[in-house]
Amino acid sequence: MLKHPLLMHYNRLIALVVLVNLIVAGAAAPGGIDPRTCADAVLVNLALAVLIRQQYVINALFRVATAAPVSWPLRLRWTLGKVYHFGGLHVGGALCGTVWFTTLLVQLAVQGADPALLAVSYAVAVLLGVLVVTALPPVRGRFHNVFERIHRFGGWAALVLFWWHTLLLVHGDGRSAFTAPQTWLLALVTFSVALPWLRLRKVPVSVKRPSSHVALVSFDHGHTPFAGSSTAISRRPLWEWHSFANVPAPGRSGFRLTVSRAGDWTGSFIDEAPEHVWVKGITTAGVANIETLFTKVVYVATGSGIGPCLPHLLAAEVPARLVWVTRSPRETYGDALVEEILTAQPDATVWDTSARGKPDMVRLAYEARQECGAEAVICISNKHVTWKVVHGLERLGIPAYGAIWDS
Repeated sequence: MLKHPLLMHYNRLIALVVLVNLIVAGAAAPGGIDPRTCADAVLVNLALAVLIRQQYVINALFRVATAAPVSWPLRLRWTLGKVYHFGGLHVGGALCGTVWFTTLLVQLAVQGADPALLAVSYAVAVLLGVLVVTALPPVRGRFHNVFERIHRFGGWAALVLFWWHTLLLVHGDGRSAFTAPQTWLLALVTFSVALPWLRLRKVPVSVKRPSSHVALVSFDHGHTPFAGSSTAISRRPLWEWHSFANVPAPGRSGFRLTVSRAGDWTGSFIDEAPEHVWVKGITTAGVANIETLFTKVVYVATGSGIGPCLPHLLAAEVPARLVWVTRSPRETYGDALVEEILTAQPDATVWDTSARGKPDMVRLAYEARQECGAEAVICISNKHVTWKVVHGLERLGIPAYGAIWDS
């Protein structure tokens, strides 16, 4: 029952945040929940929602979770490997912060608060409502570009309004803004939001097209990221960003990205290869970094999912076995990349779907795991296949990991 998709760690973290907020509300209820308590709860929850998405925080979470030695019980390491479900804290904080703010707005309206404070409160409430609705999975999945822009520009606008709102509340209480904890918490949130943009830069790239389906993008601008990290790139930094796994080669500077045709943006990138792209922030740890928690892992990749797996296979920090299911690998990705993969993984299972059809992915992953004696399976594929493999193996008692598409 605990391996059911509805009870995955992402949803458990949402429930945990909600539970903590209910306990706080219950503790404050006997004496009456005043506007100041609501305002503080709003800031704490929304600070959690923002800070847990900060790149330095994400990398720190991965560092702490993967510091456990492989001598620890498998059950404990299995749970630590779910560190990438931290997005549940983001969702829980955002939802609870919105509920607390709605409660605060009702209280201010009933008490006949200052008109300026009420006006700002209504504006914030509308923005929070729009951000929550557009972030709902069905809406986000269907209108992802709209969701991304509303989250960016709406989030910035909400941050400005929160400053105004907080200063009005602090002034109304007769306190100094410089000594109020709320001001410093908001300053921390603002710095967290601004930090990636302070590192915005335009860098040169070299793009090779082994086929019309794939572009291999090479970077060498003085930065070599760690294996298993990802970089967000853009051609129009204010409008949309796309993250790809970094593929550094041992002993060489720079790194590569694999961009496969999966929509308008990637299609345009492949057909009209740019000479420069924008990058911001720092490289961020990805799901496959949890490999160090296990004595041996199986990597299951489909198509360009080989990109996030390749840096780990090249680094060879953890014994691994590769299962790669793709269409016409040499024609699609080029002989050079395929040979590089086979050199790193001579025992790899490379399933050519154009010749053999689509396999039973759960069975293929299970058999590879049984043959090599791996402790865990990491799947990098599309949403349907990833969840099918991860939940299918977990129900068989095998630790399995894969992206959860929460951003």
